[in-house]
Amino acid sequence: MSKRTLFWVLFIGLLILDQAVKFWARGAVDHREGASILALWPNVFELTLVFNRGIAFGQLQGYGVLLTPIALLIAGCSIWYSAKHPTTPRINHVIAALFAAGALGNLYDRLFLGKVTDMFDFRLIRFPVFNVADACITISGVLMVLLWIREAIEERRQPSGSSPETNSI
Repeated sequence: MSKRTLFWVLFIGLLILDQAVKFWARGAVDHREGASILALWPNVFELTLVFNRGIAFGQLQGYGVLLTPIALLIAGCSIWYSAKHPTTPRINHVIAALFAAGALGNLYDRLFLGKVTDMFDFRLIRFPVFNVADACITISGVLMVLLWIREAIEERRQPSGSSPETNSI
């Protein structure tokens, strides 16, 4: 599979998965916010319907729609990157697909529902309730940082510009 195909399969697949899970969560409890959908592991990991009208972790309630240009820019740059950099490692295309799918998944909710649907409730550490799109954005960020760290380590392992002529005295 080409790297561009990988990008599009992940991007579209994750976007569909995000919207399908959100649709299911909203229908499972008739839009009753805070209603428990399913206790997968009681008091540790549960599915709970929550709506976020702001941005990450409930910040800026009511102003989430202001992220529209940023979400469109993220998706556009991700698509452009994948199209224009076919020789970069696969992980770069995976990161771009995750980032774009997450941005557009939550943007869809903001524009068409006026709020983002969240459902994954990791209660053990009282983590904010999140969704597939949030997970995509977070995973892409973690992968990006790990990639940068790996590149920095590899760069330090390279000889520091020394050439055979300068070392042969």
